[in-house]
Amino acid sequence: MTAPGAALAPGATLVLGATGTTGSRVASRLAGLGHRVKAASRRATPVDGTEAVRFDWHDPATYEGALSGADRVYLLAPVDSATPAEVMLPFLEQARASGLRRAVLLSSSAIPAGGPAVGQVHQALPGLFDEWAVLRPSWFMQNFTGDHMHARSIREEGVIRTAAGEGRVAFVDADDIAAVAVHALTDVRAPGTDLVITGPEALSHADVAAFLADVTGRVVAHRPLTYEEMRDHLAASMPIEYAAMLAGLDRSNAAGAEDRTTDTVRRLTGRQPRTFRDHVTRAVRRAVRGAV
Repeated sequence: MTAPGAALAPGATLVLGATGTTGSRVASRLAGLGHRVKAASRRATPVDGTEAVRFDWHDPATYEGALSGADRVYLLAPVDSATPAEVMLPFLEQARASGLRRAVLLSSSAIPAGGPAVGQVHQALPGLFDEWAVLRPSWFMQNFTGDHMHARSIREEGVIRTAAGEGRVAFVDADDIAAVAVHALTDVRAPGTDLVITGPEALSHADVAAFLADVTGRVVAHRPLTYEEMRDHLAASMPIEYAAMLAGLDRSNAAGAEDRTTDTVRRLTGRQPRTFRDHVTRAVRRAVRGAV
């Protein structure tokens, strides 16, 4: 295994969604390793050690400036879109024409090549670039401790609502996803495959609630919903098509679709993925420090 950063390229790495959960971590790690990074976001928000650039999936006028000087890209789909290929594929065609040679796409362990949403982009990627990888992480641990709807309902009501029933999921820390992404972007050879990324243990949402309650000292409970109830709950804050897709993923989790672990983090980074308890403990400590 080649250490991340061993193959420093003359071109820049364009990181889309550079202010987001994984994008910010990828941009910071790359900059810390000495890579030139173009941190792209709709407001061109600076990320330490990077060049901030404006990028908006729905504004093709921002594509050229973002791509200028870049030879690789970390790809995040537009938020809340059930059909991201409609804007992503034209951008990738332009990226290839501009000289971009490596693309690393963030997808999901729940969405295979050719599947819904970003699965269509996954399917097209090998035909567009010789150097590519698709990251397919499980559900994020940060969903319960960051600014996700689950984290908000935990803080405000002490409740996690899902249609996942007792299905188990190997939740993964975004830091571990970013570490794999940096490897895929900087190693001498691109993976040329999809990488399913999980944490070290599969947990039900009731298990998650129990861990959160134990570490924080608060009452936290999982409230199971039907598919229809979850879809309608989500549709209050997003398009109905996207809500239906997310509720459908929960339903798949209830049937065991995410009850697995992989060795991807250890194999590519040389260290074990973070456990959920460790993640929550770290998050609580950071919150306490931030409040002081």
